[in-house]
Amino acid sequence: MPTSLEQLTHWLAEPEGLRLEFKEAKNRYDFEKLLQYCVALANEGGGKVILGVTDRRPRRIVGTAAFDEPGRTEAGLHTRLSHRIPVEELRLPEGRVLVVHVPGRLPGTAWQIDGCYFKRAGDDLAALGDAELKTIFAETGPDFSAETCPGAGLSDLSPAAVALFRERWARKTGDDRKRQWADTETLTNAELLIDGQLTYAALILLGTRAALGRWLAQAELVFEYRSSDASGPAGDREEYREGFFVWQDALWDKVNLRNEKQSYQDGLFRMDLLTFDEVPVREALLNAVAHRDYRLGGSVFVRQYPQRLEVVSPGGFPPGITPANVLDQQNPRNRRLAEALAKCGLIERSGQGMNLMFETAVRQGKALPSFAGTAAHEVRLSLDGKVSSPAFVRFMERIGEQTLRSFSTDDFLALDALHREQPLKDSLKERLPGLVAAGAVEAVGRGKGTRYMLSKALYAALGAKGTHTRKKGLDHETNKALLLKHLSNQGQEGAPLAELRQVLPALPSSAVQSLMNEMRKDGSVFLEGQRRWATWKLSAYRVYKVEDL
Repeated sequence: MPTSLEQLTHWLAEPEGLRLEFKEAKNRYDFEKLLQYCVALANEGGGKVILGVTDRRPRRIVGTAAFDEPGRTEAGLHTRLSHRIPVEELRLPEGRVLVVHVPGRLPGTAWQIDGCYFKRAGDDLAALGDAELKTIFAETGPDFSAETCPGAGLSDLSPAAVALFRERWARKTGDDRKRQWADTETLTNAELLIDGQLTYAALILLGTRAALGRWLAQAELVFEYRSSDASGPAGDREEYREGFFVWQDALWDKVNLRNEKQSYQDGLFRMDLLTFDEVPVREALLNAVAHRDYRLGGSVFVRQYPQRLEVVSPGGFPPGITPANVLDQQNPRNRRLAEALAKCGLIERSGQGMNLMFETAVRQGKALPSFAGTAAHEVRLSLDGKVSSPAFVRFMERIGEQTLRSFSTDDFLALDALHREQPLKDSLKERLPGLVAAGAVEAVGRGKGTRYMLSKALYAALGAKGTHTRKKGLDHETNKALLLKHLSNQGQEGAPLAELRQVLPALPSSAVQSLMNEMRKDGSVFLEGQRRWATWKLSAYRVYKVEDL
């Protein structure tokens, strides 16, 4: 809900506490500092950063020139923190005010930026202490993956898997010294070995088949290939009960074995798209391994169909996570496991993997990933492999790779919704001005009646420029038809302009007036009377005076 003047006035009178942070920022404000304050406020339950206001009471509005593109700032915050943080601009007589609405962290999680967990400390920021972090992480219960497995030893791990983990970690950090570490040193530094005891995370990532069968049999992934949805035995089935680093590449090879190419023509060039792109498939598998509930006895199932891939993992979403906010909120169930995967660059602890799945689907003209069928006991993720709109793929290509790299996930989702002619959520509507500036979207009309549609380039890619013209002009003619229908219903009585505005409430008065003037010029209507007594009527009801004949 937009901030009202009354609400802002109330905030200005409040003492600056855990939930409010005021900054003058007359000319500029450091983006890195804004990130840190967002992290601190979120860790303390959420709050507001208000720019353009004096810090000391009685506070007054002085105006700010910082972050002149709030939408771009919001996108930058989302990119760095992977949380939706609305940035609201208020244009007031005293000056421009920005309100950054920071949500609170979810139970059992803490926000961080570049590995630093901040909190407020008077007028400054400080790092959360180890004891504070431990208390936060324990809010949703202990981390199963960080617990040690009694009886398990180094012989239960695959030496090749440990070596691969160490190599990826060294490559990710650019630190060649890690390559010289012994296995014990590698595991200890990754917190996979605690006081000489192996954690369950170590077994899940690096364990041998015999070790998992003995200590953690549910840490298993079952692959099935089915040519249709019909019940019965799978056409291919394989069980992977070893550490993730042992089988991750083998499973992708299994999916890729039946990964057909879909071809489309773009002028003289023939372009091919794989049904299952490697990036979202690997991200879906990592998501299942990292976030499933290992306290439950079921296995992860990966079911491949000719044009669909399903990943079913035991345990529902973690507390606070739903299909609606999965792109904006993170609450890792197995923190130690996620940290180990992040060390070697396989996942981002900020949750970027899910964003990549959605962005790839949009860029390749496929349906968005679906969580249909998810319940309290399991998460179902479905990746659709069918390229439903080759023309949209060509359109995305023509935007240009450099521009696409600057897009946020919400930018891609807004383009997808416009392409499918679906209504946009408020958070996506906020992305539209930036997309217009990038040349991907064009605005039709003005003010409250502004509509948005994909740019003419899409219809040029389709070879259907006429369709673009028709869509662009459709509402204009429809609006005129609605006005004529209302006048027809009114008969000889006609209707004043104020009444006609009720027919098209989304349009400003000037736009309705313009439509009526157009119809007056073509002879459809006429205006009778003057000023506030003037009424519009259909020309069929016009009575001509003798002197007019």
